[in-house]
Amino acid sequence: MADQEDVYSVWALPPPEVSDRIKALTATLRSEFGGPQFDPHITVVGAIRLTRESATRYLRTASESLSPYAARVAAVARGFFYQCVYLLIEPTPEVLEAGAHCSKHFGYEAPTPYMPHLSLLYGDLTEEEKEKARKRVEELDAGLVGLAFKVSSIGLFKTDTEDKSLKSWEKIEICDLK
Repeated sequence: MADQEDVYSVWALPPPEVSDRIKALTATLRSEFGGPQFDPHITVVGAIRLTRESATRYLRTASESLSPYAARVAAVARGFFYQCVYLLIEPTPEVLEAGAHCSKHFGYEAPTPYMPHLSLLYGDLTEEEKEKARKRVEELDAGLVGLAFKVSSIGLFKTDTEDKSLKSWEKIEICDLK
């Protein structure tokens, strides 16, 4: 059982005051549009199949040589289920380097170019509903676009992407960046 592989992701975690602000916003969005609950995060390494032991080791190694970095919200946007409505994070060299750094440690090759984002709502909504939800974000928190914050911790999460209820998702470990 020790060498069983599961699907993991690495998340950059916003500081508590930003996380609390996002949680309040997402609670309102879920009450109006539905969708599962999840913690605020910026995916740094997408779903990758590994043993828990390897994934934890890679996280620790990656975090040891990664400094806290600045992130800034560029826009409120919409996309597919896991990016139904999200905050696009400005792809600054610092943000992109953090993604590349962690991906290298995990041996992860992204199927698409890294697009840093902080999802607000997961769901299979129509384009009209997504746009309504996107506009609702701007009504609920007009100051989000332009919001800048420091990412000073990354976490390893078990994230079975087949489980759209997210009930099987689990926090494994958080590492503070120095």
